[in-house]
Amino acid sequence: MADTRKESDSLGEVEVPAGVHYGAQTARAVVNFPVSGLRFPPRFIRALGLVKAAAAEVNRDFGLLSPEHAGAIGKAAMEVASGAWDAEFVVDVFQTGSGTSTNMNANEVISSRANEILGGKRGDRSPIRPNDEVNLCQSSNDVIPTVMHLAAIEAVTHDLLPPMAALSAGLERKAAEFRGVLKTGRTHLQDAVPVTLGQEFEGWAAQVRNAVSRVKAASERLREVPLGGTAVGTGLNAHPDFGRQACAWLVQATGMPLKPASSRFEATGSRDAVVEMSGALKAAAVGLSKVASDIRLLSCGPRTGLGEISIPALQPGSSIMPGKVNPVMPEMMLQVAAQVIGNDTTVTVGGLGGQLELNTMMPVMAHALLQSIAILGAACRLFDDRCVSGGPVLPGAPGNERGIQANRERCRQLVEHSLMAVTALVPRIGYKEAANVAGEAHRTGKTVREVVLKRGLIPEAELDRLLDLSSMTEPGIRGPRSGG
Repeated sequence: MADTRKESDSLGEVEVPAGVHYGAQTARAVVNFPVSGLRFPPRFIRALGLVKAAAAEVNRDFGLLSPEHAGAIGKAAMEVASGAWDAEFVVDVFQTGSGTSTNMNANEVISSRANEILGGKRGDRSPIRPNDEVNLCQSSNDVIPTVMHLAAIEAVTHDLLPPMAALSAGLERKAAEFRGVLKTGRTHLQDAVPVTLGQEFEGWAAQVRNAVSRVKAASERLREVPLGGTAVGTGLNAHPDFGRQACAWLVQATGMPLKPASSRFEATGSRDAVVEMSGALKAAAVGLSKVASDIRLLSCGPRTGLGEISIPALQPGSSIMPGKVNPVMPEMMLQVAAQVIGNDTTVTVGGLGGQLELNTMMPVMAHALLQSIAILGAACRLFDDRCVSGGPVLPGAPGNERGIQANRERCRQLVEHSLMAVTALVPRIGYKEAANVAGEAHRTGKTVREVVLKRGLIPEAELDRLLDLSSMTEPGIRGPRSGG
């Protein structure tokens, strides 16, 4: 049996591997774009299959396809959506800016498979042809942006928002657990007034909650798609109701709230909604980086660092230093955040590729956006499961099932030696005198309390009340200022 078969397109004949469904245009793209080895992820291919299935269904309803042909196309397209033919999507991400090569990859795979369903053989292009039947009422220019939006909405809904919400909930549980753990606050990495460990965790939980809200808001703008606009938004060669009907089919099939764009010209010529979503992901990455960095810092040690919290020990940390354990989950999160921030730059520059009636950087924008969603979701899930909340990871691994733990004695020691408790005395003795107290305490190694009593600035009973560290974690003025 021959290793290849001959197919032809408008440019002539092409050798295609004998055992594949794809055809001449895909084979040309494989030769033209051996750039990175990167392929579109399953979420993208699923959305592409769904769009083709929707097109077959509504074109049958319009009488543009026979029920037999529409059924074969729809079945083949749903096989694509299921992942059955992911290996057939062989075109590099870095390709023609409209994604035409990948759209034709889908058209050719579905054409071959549909003809096979009708009794033909693999590679047949009749009676169901890639352009005339599978791509009926469509263009790459409205299909690919629709696929981008649908894939992103599904990925956000299923892969990102649930683990982000779980991480926020995990941080909130720790905030409640550590509500009474008094510790030193820090600004500029220098000692500041007391806080509770629970307050720090509550702040981190709020950052993640806010990230969830931003991502949800950006998802709203992804709902609008240009399907039905064909090449430039006019809808040439498409049934006037194609976009509305196809969107309705996709909503029914996926539960995702797609709708025809209010302006198909805007939705074809620009990718602003994708840029906005990427920006929300970048903001989430920045927030998650803050959380991971803080946890890494507070857990540093175990004996010569801050050591106010302990995180699960997941694996040996050094090939040369026995017993060393590193904060691997926070460091994983920091690297993911860096990648997402870099991806946002790619998406932003890609948005500048919108010129006149078409954006011509869609493939790389789709790749960057979907990668950001996928890795942020995975990172949040792992960070919660294996660091914050904890859970079984490896048999015998210490601390995994409890997650982050407070080192209460260490927190107490540090906060009691902090000089910034003097801040509570400012309303009573004034800023300048309080600064003098802090300076003397630092020079002599004495506590703030000892220096104040030595100077006779405040009676002991009143000083005990003013220097109640727990009360400093709540709003309020500790005492009236004296004259002078």
